[in-house]
Amino acid sequence: QAQLIESGGELVQAGGSLRLSCVASEGTLDSYNMAWFRQAPGKKREFVTALRWNDDVAMYADSVKGRFTISRDNAKKTVYLRMNSLKLEDTAAYYCAGDSRRYSQYPSHYTYWGQGTQVTVSS
Repeated sequence: QAQLIESGGELVQAGGSLRLSCVASEGTLDSYNMAWFRQAPGKKREFVTALRWNDDVAMYADSVKGRFTISRDNAKKTVYLRMNSLKLEDTAAYYCAGDSRRYSQYPSHYTYWGQGTQVTVSS
């Protein structure tokens, strides 16, 4: 059973970059589909990106396509979210999620969640 811990969120200027990390403190991530979601105050949790476990095929929300990249390092039990060209509207709490069966853009399809890490983009 995976226990997920995110880190890397901070205050950054618009146009800047960040890399978020999600590490499995227990278990491994090898056979899990992994995803990142985000939630801004007063808004629903929204899909950012997901990575399929068996072939590393990724999908992205249109709002981040070309700017964000998801990747994984199974040896380090870590999934990353590289965020470039950050915009004000990227400000949110970012959550890592995993599931052994589903590769999806729907939060309800993921079994394991981290506690979130805050990304704030300033002008």
